[in-house]
Amino acid sequence: MKQKRNPFDKLLAFLERLDAAKIPYSMEHSRDDAVMLIAFAPGEYWEIEFLADGEIEIERYRSNGHIDDESVLDELFALCADEEKPETHDAAARN
Repeated sequence: MKQKRNPFDKLLAFLERLDAAKIPYSMEHSRDDAVMLIAFAPGEYWEIEFLADGEIEIERYRSNGHIDDESVLDELFALCADEEKPETHDAAARN
């Protein structure tokens, strides 16, 4: 009977695989119960979350190959305009 590895072992084994394959990645902690790796491949990136219960969740984001010019940057700000922003009183943070 195969022994189930704990979540930390799974994470470490995956990091070793990424390093051996020379796949660039970053690590984030945006959920209380998970560590997320963002792995970068040509034309796409993968968000891979290792959850405390041992599950792994993966979302893939792929480019359609279309390149826009700077005129679409206003769309970024329009998409984020409705989100509530934390108030800051630090002048350096606003610059």
